[in-house]
Amino acid sequence: MDKGTVHIYCGKGKGKTTAAIGQAIKAACEGRNVVIIEFLKAKEEDELGFLKRLEPEIKVFRFEKFQECFEDLPEEKKEEEILNMKNALNFARKVLVTGECDVLILDEILGILDEGVISAEELCAIITQARQAQIQLILTGTIYPQCLDAYVDEVTRLQTRYE
Repeated sequence: MDKGTVHIYCGKGKGKTTAAIGQAIKAACEGRNVVIIEFLKAKEEDELGFLKRLEPEIKVFRFEKFQECFEDLPEEKKEEEILNMKNALNFARKVLVTGECDVLILDEILGILDEGVISAEELCAIITQARQAQIQLILTGTIYPQCLDAYVDEVTRLQTRYE
């Protein structure tokens, strides 16, 4: 993919994050720097530990603190996690402004759009910022909102056999 392109991996099927990580590895092999920011991920230390071994070419950040899935958290902890996710979004904006990477992956960002943590307008602004910075942007999540049609170059939908 060229600089400034936007690719989305979405759907109920498995493999969205795996596909994004595959793109990250490919970019790193080409000498490009990659930043991955994860959202709505229950803490899986084995997975995160493995990805951390790919540094400095691929840097992974997870701002959420709790082990449980977001949907299972009590309201008080959900509010804390929402603040953590907003910090992650601010970090993503900073990465785009400073040009810290060639490829930025926002894993499960479509989920926080669905949860109301970020608005469609805010996500479109991040996409526009990535294009202006000529940074390849990869977004993942289950539900693809049609409002992004004008902002993205490629959408890959993954589905289970019986969808």
